[in-house]
Amino acid sequence: MTVRFAACLAMLMMVFRALPADAGTPRPETTAADVLIRNATVLDGLGGEHQAFDVLLSGGKVAAIGRAVSAPAGAVVIDGTGKWITPGIIDVHSHMGNGAVPEVFGMESVGEFSGTVKAEVWAENGIVVQDPAFGRAAAGGVTTVQILPGSGNLFGGRSVVLKVVPARTVQDMRFDGAADGLKMACGEIPSYSYNPHPHVYGTLGKAPATRAGNFAIYREMWTKAQGYAKAVKEAKAKGTKPPERNLQLETLADVLDGSIRVHMHCHRADEMAMVMEMAKTFGYRVTAFHHAIEAYKIADILKSEGVCAAMWSDWWGYNMESYDGIPQNMGLVEQAGGCAMIHSDHSTSIQHLNQEAAKAWYSAVNSGIPVTKGQAWRWLSSNPAKALGIEDRTGSLVPGLNADVVLWDKDPFSIYARAEKVFVDGNLTFDRGNTELRWVSDFELGQAGAGDEK
Repeated sequence: MTVRFAACLAMLMMVFRALPADAGTPRPETTAADVLIRNATVLDGLGGEHQAFDVLLSGGKVAAIGRAVSAPAGAVVIDGTGKWITPGIIDVHSHMGNGAVPEVFGMESVGEFSGTVKAEVWAENGIVVQDPAFGRAAAGGVTTVQILPGSGNLFGGRSVVLKVVPARTVQDMRFDGAADGLKMACGEIPSYSYNPHPHVYGTLGKAPATRAGNFAIYREMWTKAQGYAKAVKEAKAKGTKPPERNLQLETLADVLDGSIRVHMHCHRADEMAMVMEMAKTFGYRVTAFHHAIEAYKIADILKSEGVCAAMWSDWWGYNMESYDGIPQNMGLVEQAGGCAMIHSDHSTSIQHLNQEAAKAWYSAVNSGIPVTKGQAWRWLSSNPAKALGIEDRTGSLVPGLNADVVLWDKDPFSIYARAEKVFVDGNLTFDRGNTELRWVSDFELGQAGAGDEK
């Protein structure tokens, strides 16, 4: 076990050299080796599928993509014949670290269930970086995740974007320069979370108990946030004393000025439409609806409003508002020209998001909706990158973007496909053929099957 632990520690320190020491420290130059993968099928993340292509990773970036790419001196050359290359998977809805596995009392930080408005909460402050789920997500080709608070609050708090790399602290995992998000929720869950009998008004003397109550609180908080933002701006302009700092309203004011993106748990089409109308009233934008079971009913509206939809391939019916789901949801949003995304919301499904995309792709094609595999891979890469505001950094195999890349042993839309090698910023963070690079969590050291055996 000592040998394995030393190997894992060496890998950990190798990755640290390519990551910022903290959120305020400039990222140092990467130490990643040059890697050329030859003669593979490439899904570029922008809708294209290319046969017999080469991809060169250099200096932590995608350096070249095409045929007959020259290998720099000293580069590692990998034969990609029969294999596939894709951008790394980006999951816009994860609770890894906050809902760490194994799930034990005292380790859960997904939701702060002490009030309906918890905009002051930051998801990153509850993340356990030793959660074994991070390593398993890496083995599934995931390179970037957004960690969100839960859906039990109308305003759940700030999200954080992380790179899926071995780390000692959450600061070491932060995607440098990525903006925070605000998790909001509509529908049944936030009202049920605080009142066991939501349709018996006043049972606990707490609001909300209904959907109408949800919207009343939204409007109340956005009105307060507008007043707070105005007061801060006026005090700054006049050089007078600003209002007392309010962390809840500060987060909402950051949404109003566009520096924080809204990611909203919402299932029903009519409710999503009402939220978009409310956003116009108060001058903010919804970046994405999450779960979006009925997105197909308003796919044209989502397209015209520029709002993404993060969806599952075939999970619905777990409550009344999720009853009207269909397997063609993703395909219909894609057909309308919208921003469709696959998300996990769970530490198990994040391990095979390529299969989730494959199911949604097949359901679309089998129903006569024309979607190519190249287009479908955007659901896992460039579309979520767009929703997180990092599309100019990652999400596609464009020269100059981060070398967040996965080499698959076969077509990733096959149920038999496995990620063979995973690169983050050009660093090899997972290699299925090298047991010395296998992630081992503190939670699992010494346990049978954990991977730390000699």
